[in-house]
Amino acid sequence: MADVITKQARPWTSIPAGVWALGIVSLLMDFSSEMIHALLPVYLVGVLHASGLMVGIIEGVAEAVALIVRIFSGALSDWLGKRKLLATLGYGLAAFTKPVFPLASTVGWLFAARFIDRIGKGIRGAPRDALVADFSPPELRGASFGLRQSLDTIGAVAGPLLAIALMWLTANDFTTVFWVAVIPAFLSFFVIAFAVKEPERPANLRKVRNPVSRAELRLLGSAFWWLAAIGGALTLARFSEAFLILKAQTAGLPVALAPAVLVGMSAVFALSAYPAGALSDRMDRRSILAAGTGVLIVADLVLALAPGLLGVGLGVMLWGLHMGLTQGLLATLIADTARPELRGTAFGIFNLACGVATLLASVIAGALWDVTGPEGTFLGGAAFSLLALLGLLAIRNRLPSNGM
Repeated sequence: MADVITKQARPWTSIPAGVWALGIVSLLMDFSSEMIHALLPVYLVGVLHASGLMVGIIEGVAEAVALIVRIFSGALSDWLGKRKLLATLGYGLAAFTKPVFPLASTVGWLFAARFIDRIGKGIRGAPRDALVADFSPPELRGASFGLRQSLDTIGAVAGPLLAIALMWLTANDFTTVFWVAVIPAFLSFFVIAFAVKEPERPANLRKVRNPVSRAELRLLGSAFWWLAAIGGALTLARFSEAFLILKAQTAGLPVALAPAVLVGMSAVFALSAYPAGALSDRMDRRSILAAGTGVLIVADLVLALAPGLLGVGLGVMLWGLHMGLTQGLLATLIADTARPELRGTAFGIFNLACGVATLLASVIAGALWDVTGPEGTFLGGAAFSLLALLGLLAIRNRLPSNGM
């Protein structure tokens, strides 16, 4: 017990090196991806004249594909008993497809580039999250997932900041920014290939013959399936951040400063994810998740009703706080509920539920944007968020309070 208390008092130094390495990998890849993602909606609408609905379809399909692919890579990692190989493959595919973005000249090419890039994300996601769980002791699980999420999100802050600087220096040359984004993507691939060492598989861990068989899926337990349902509901309430950028643009934000929206959101996300994760190791994780859902309701209402760029800025900050309070925590709860030999499958199924919800949410948001404008889009998000919160409160007792 004394050792646990000491580790909780100084979790930064107690978190395993493998978690830090995976966090750096995530940081570099998010640096690259967000340089592109921060400008892509504006590029699609302002340069290629795509509609809001088209932006929603591209974003929804791209993210949904990434999440749906995770179920297969996660289950495969359980069957192989190896996770690093698949994670490295996913990061490598994302790195080697990044040059497609500056070469694309039509909406179709950009759709294909985003699609292929997100397949790489899908392949790496569940094995990487399962690796974090494999590295982390139970008493530091929330802090470990929070740290990886914070490092990931630091990249999401740095990427758009560099994109802003390059847009200013190059007089809004999108292609140059997209080429620069290729560099951190390849660095990320090299780090996971050579710096991450997969932990030894415990000798007494059960061998999984078919992770997606009915018998194995039953072993995941009811708490996991309820958590997957809540994750899907929350994702349905939180559509693509592309609509935050479009909202800011309609409020008068210059095109060159469009990435500042993701910078602000990601800064709050990065600053709150690790403290929220560490706090969840000490208190009821369900209460933190409910609070984070409530913050999303407020964020949507502010974005729908508060006027001007000041209102957009406040709404974006609250959106980032919601992400910090919920994203690492959801991953932690999956690790709490899933059996160790089925963690890859569990993360894959969870993200499949979120993938379907992402597709629906972004398409609905795009349609609402075209029909009702920004106000209707964010009021719709607030309504979905309220339903997710009510569902969470209704099944609260079916979820674990923490993993200790």
